[in-house]
Amino acid sequence: MSSFFRFIAKHTAYLYFLLYCALSIMLMQLQRKETLDAIRERGLVINAAIEKQFTEATAIFTQERDNQHLFLQNARLFAQLLRQQAALRDAGELHAIEANAPQWAGQFKVARVVDRRFSATDNMLILDAGSRQGIAPDMAVLTPDGLVGRVIDVSANYSKVMPVINRNFMVSVVSDSTRTNGLLSWRNGNEHLAMLDHVPVSSKLLVGEGVATSGYSTFASRGIPVGQIIRISKDKLFYNVDVRLAVDFSSLSWVLVSLAKPSMEKIELMQSPDSPGKGE
Repeated sequence: MSSFFRFIAKHTAYLYFLLYCALSIMLMQLQRKETLDAIRERGLVINAAIEKQFTEATAIFTQERDNQHLFLQNARLFAQLLRQQAALRDAGELHAIEANAPQWAGQFKVARVVDRRFSATDNMLILDAGSRQGIAPDMAVLTPDGLVGRVIDVSANYSKVMPVINRNFMVSVVSDSTRTNGLLSWRNGNEHLAMLDHVPVSSKLLVGEGVATSGYSTFASRGIPVGQIIRISKDKLFYNVDVRLAVDFSSLSWVLVSLAKPSMEKIELMQSPDSPGKGE
């Protein structure tokens, strides 16, 4: 190692000369146009690569923000579309039920079903019309197809309806052709079927007959369709009668509320004691 340093110290002048020559050659190369162009081109390539990487990194940070903005914009447009479609559908259904309102409906108020409770026994409907719209308890509720139920309670802007498919609902009906009277009720859990009670085996009731509200009903006007008889079987004193209901409750949206009020005189007379009091 010491001999190496002695060699360097002895030939320092020659080594400086070689270094100066190398620097001179390098400077002469840098002054050539081809060399300068190559260096410039290489610098541009490196700069472009760095700029590309920076742009991609920036895009990663901004892409999430842009996606969120687009998602919110699409959500607003979708909500607006749903509202417009619902409004058009409601307008079409309202026009259809008003245009197809039957003659037997009399004076009526159009209302929309805004809530419902479905079960095997205690079904209920809520309508968007109440006392401010002229609705009162014991008014009949129907559609162009037939009887829906009766109003049992009202608030200022809503009303509660007990439909035919409620175990506590009953209505007096009469058949179309044989004019057989009976009491229709619902207790089998099938929303399409009801029972006709108190039909004696001596009657001439027929399968296929339609049944409608009779003049004995305390809340519904006479002649509102209720359903059609699909099955009759004999018991000891009365028939077992199955009635397919006229109204499809699964797709019920709009209804007609008959503004005809029940005859309180008739109701009070029916509820009076059957036996007269003793005279003095």
